[in-house]
Amino acid sequence: MKNIRVSICTGTACFVMGASEIMMLEDSIPEDLQGRMNLEIEGVSCLEKCTNHNRQKAPFVLINDELLENATLAGVIDALRTIVEEEE
Repeated sequence: MKNIRVSICTGTACFVMGASEIMMLEDSIPEDLQGRMNLEIEGVSCLEKCTNHNRQKAPFVLINDELLENATLAGVIDALRTIVEEEE
């Protein structure tokens, strides 16, 4: 079973742009993914990604060490599905 760490930026810009919805991730995991991964979800006050002018826009989410920019709840779930399916 794959260990996956999800760090969700909850800084002001990220929170307003959708991180508040992404924080509901644990309650939104589809049935087909439940029990197929060890998921650790954390909110972090700032990932310091919005200060880099080469970046897109908030919200930012780190899944393990991969940065997801302009993240949505559906996008995070899709990324988790990809990770789980690659593991199997």
